[in-house]
Amino acid sequence: MKQKKELSHRPKLLKYVLFGMIVFLGLVCLYNCSFVGPGLPIARDPLAIDDGSDPVTGISYHGRMDMDMEDQELEVPKSIPVCDMTYSELIPCLDRNLIYQLRLRLNLTVMEHYERHCPPPQRRFNCLIPPPAGYKMLLLLLFLSSFDARRSLLDFQIPIRWPASRDQVWKANIPHTHLAQEKSDQNWMIVDGDKIKFPGGGTHFHYGADIYIAAIAGMLKLPGEKLSNGGNIRNVLDVGCGVASFGAYLLSHDIIAMSLAPNDVHENQIQFALERGIPSTLGVLGTKRLPYPSRSFELAHCSRCRIDWLQRDGILLLELDRLLRPGGYFVYSSPEAYAHDAENRRIWNAMYDLLRRMCWRVVSRRDQTVIWAKPLSNSCYMKRSRGTQPPLCISGDEPDESWNVPMKACITPYSAKVHKEKGTGLEPWPRRLMAPPPRLEEIGVTLDEFHKDTNVWHERVVDYWKQMKSVILKNSVRNVMDMNSNLGGFAAALKDKDIWVMNVAPVNMSSRLKIIYDRGLIGTVHDWCESFSTYPRTYDLLHAWMILSETEDRGCSIEDLLIEMDRMLRPEGFIIIRDKPHIINSVRKFMPALKWDGWSSEVEPRTDALSLSEERILIARKKFWREKLTI
Repeated sequence: MKQKKELSHRPKLLKYVLFGMIVFLGLVCLYNCSFVGPGLPIARDPLAIDDGSDPVTGISYHGRMDMDMEDQELEVPKSIPVCDMTYSELIPCLDRNLIYQLRLRLNLTVMEHYERHCPPPQRRFNCLIPPPAGYKMLLLLLFLSSFDARRSLLDFQIPIRWPASRDQVWKANIPHTHLAQEKSDQNWMIVDGDKIKFPGGGTHFHYGADIYIAAIAGMLKLPGEKLSNGGNIRNVLDVGCGVASFGAYLLSHDIIAMSLAPNDVHENQIQFALERGIPSTLGVLGTKRLPYPSRSFELAHCSRCRIDWLQRDGILLLELDRLLRPGGYFVYSSPEAYAHDAENRRIWNAMYDLLRRMCWRVVSRRDQTVIWAKPLSNSCYMKRSRGTQPPLCISGDEPDESWNVPMKACITPYSAKVHKEKGTGLEPWPRRLMAPPPRLEEIGVTLDEFHKDTNVWHERVVDYWKQMKSVILKNSVRNVMDMNSNLGGFAAALKDKDIWVMNVAPVNMSSRLKIIYDRGLIGTVHDWCESFSTYPRTYDLLHAWMILSETEDRGCSIEDLLIEMDRMLRPEGFIIIRDKPHIINSVRKFMPALKWDGWSSEVEPRTDALSLSEERILIARKKFWREKLTI
């Protein structure tokens, strides 16, 4: 009887085992389909160019559109080629191979080779950038039915999120260790197994940025050795920032730095900074103005940044002068500030003389660091002898114009209003985020319009997060870009989240970027007909309000912009597109080819004070795909 009972249970047991195997295989298949995009075509060598060294440049998989978008529907490819793995870190407008292939004649002594040089339309990389082998990213297991069930698996998933990412990242995500070897005596970074760790050191602050920051505050005699000075120091420009540890440690002081470095021999330094979740960007003090408005920063910093400040009649110091607010500080840590050999003495004396003629004064000098301050008004300029160099800029020069504008070797004087008030009139942080900046009148925006913009964007952001509620996890978003920042309302609405926003003012709206900075935020000017100066996979969320329709109106390629957005976005990152219905329809057709079709949500938003026309909102998520999957 007992034996009979056991035999009757065996078919049931076998049934359960088979059912379990079927479920397991089904989940594996679902995982492969959702996250790995198998069978993607690989862009190899469809068009040999010049010396044949570039296997991807110039790909046009369905041709450029010569006809007006309004007259003909956008042709959509079934698939988009995948770039060769050698292009996994491609920055199209900062590509040294392109400079070589186009045989550009550039002046290396003034850093022209580190400035932007974009490929012509026929040479653009119309392919998807693959992640490096072993890239580690959060995978949302969407096949699980409940949100709570997905949350329960977090312990087994692998991203390093902010604030832990300040101190360590996965080596597989940026597989470069040369900086750890080259800067081993300066505590920039340390390779530790499968991670790269950042002790917080720098060239002139080996023992940590936190100690260095407190020392700077002490030199300025600020209350409690707090560099923020009660919220009056908020925006900082760190030139030659390395891996941006100075900017990383400023964040705990409620100070946000635009950490800036070129794509030079330390080529991955900004990539590390962005992987850590630190506000930063690629750029160089070369021949063109930095893409920021005048009077944007309370403090500029250079720690052994290896910049020749005396070249071309001090034009680089004059660029800092343009960017600093009245009374702004320049913190300079370099051998010229303390070494006593003949060459460093010569440089110090020449630099001191130049800055004296620019009306800057030494506030403090201690150990390896000197701090200068810019004047509060025009009084010193008016007392200079006739013919003193550098001259004042002529009236009519627009100091806020910064996109592709050559630097000028002249001093930008203050307006009559700033001269009289001897300051910016800005509120301390955090009040300045919501307070109407005085420069609103310069761009013709009323106080009422400013407050409406702030309120509307608060409501819009609440709605966005509701729309993403089922898929967005806590701390899964850190680096955010607003591709059409207007007055900064989108970024201001995110103030209670542990997020930073790169506010981008399109070239036709560049005058509004000064409002971004006056609110204590950061951003840059950019032309979206070109590629952005950042590494692939550096942003968790892109917000595109009417930017695609504007690109279309200018006769530029929406297709190119979508591929560029994909390049900047991390796997599993979000794209929020708010635009005209026909634009949303076009983007939807592109989503399978872009691998954005794992999760999406489309709604018709409520009409508000900023609604320009009929709008729709599309939120999509980029899949984590690999070129091939080996099981």
